[in-house]
Amino acid sequence: MRTRASDGELWARAVGGGEDAFEELFNRHSKAVYNHCFRLTASWAQAEDATQATFVTAWRKGERARLVDGSILPWLLSVATNAVRDERRSARRWLAAVLRVPWDRDDAAGMADDVAGRVDDMRRMRPVLRAVRRLPRAEREALMLCVWSAVSYADAATLLGITEGAVRARVSRARGRLTRLLQNSGDEAGISIITDAAEGRG
Repeated sequence: MRTRASDGELWARAVGGGEDAFEELFNRHSKAVYNHCFRLTASWAQAEDATQATFVTAWRKGERARLVDGSILPWLLSVATNAVRDERRSARRWLAAVLRVPWDRDDAAGMADDVAGRVDDMRRMRPVLRAVRRLPRAEREALMLCVWSAVSYADAATLLGITEGAVRARVSRARGRLTRLLQNSGDEAGISIITDAAEGRG
C-alpha cells in the first residue's frame, strides 16, 4: 500500500517545481481554505477569488512557507486572510467564467438548490461578519483560525508568534465580545453559527 505523502514532502517537491505535488496539496487543503475565505467575506464569489489568490501566492512564494506541526494548512489560512484583506476585485470575472461553462438542463434544479443554499449561507453570515469586524484584529485572527478553521491552539500560537495561553485568551475574549454583539442585535441565527463552530472545534 502506498504511504500518503506528508505536507512537508509534497511542499518540498512543489518548491522544486513539482506541479503534481502542488496539485495534491491543493486537492488536500483547498476546501478548508475556501471555507475560511467564505467566513471572512460572507460571499462565495469573493471566497472563490481569494482561494485562487491564496494558491497563486503560495506557488510564487513557496520558499517562504512555514509548516506548523507538519501541516501547511495554517500557513495557507494566514495567506488566505491576507488575500481576503487585499482582495478588491469584482466577482464579475468569476461569474463570467461560470456562465461560459456549458451545463445540462437536467441539472438545472440541482444547481438552483445549490445556489439557493449558498445565498442563504451568505445571508446568515453577513451580520456575523459585520460583528466580527468590530473585534480587535488580534482577537479576530485567533477566532478565525481556532474556532472557524479548526486550527489547534498550539499551531495557531506558532503561526501567530505568541504563546498558546495567549491564543486561548484571545479566542475566549473574541467569543465573549461576539456573542454580546450578536445578542444586542437580536441575531439568534448568528449566535447559532458561533455556537456550532465552537462545538465543531471540540
